[in-house]
Amino acid sequence: MTRVKRSVSARKKRRSVLEQTKGFRGEANSNYKRAKEALLKADAYAYRDRRNRKRDFRRLWITRINAAARQNGMSYSQMMHGLKLAGVELDRKVLADIAVRDAESFRRFAEVAREASAA
Repeated sequence: MTRVKRSVSARKKRRSVLEQTKGFRGEANSNYKRAKEALLKADAYAYRDRRNRKRDFRRLWITRINAAARQNGMSYSQMMHGLKLAGVELDRKVLADIAVRDAESFRRFAEVAREASAA
């Protein structure tokens, strides 16, 4: 079996890892073995937290909608149920943005939800 000389590809791989870990603390940016471990950990955190960010933002939107709905005399669940009955297809992200930026428009949505749930 022929011998494989790895010098070029191995150096390229190591250089790539060390470039990716630039800015890490301690030996995790200079020692290849430590840098590789830190990079694996960082990638795992990044993958996990891309999903957690979606969860966190949904919680924030729900909190904002609930606060604005309570200012208009209804709870979050009553508001969402009323909007669904009324056929309003705005997602939570947009509703939360309206609640923060334009209270008058949100008040109108609350009235629509109240009328739909009463009927």
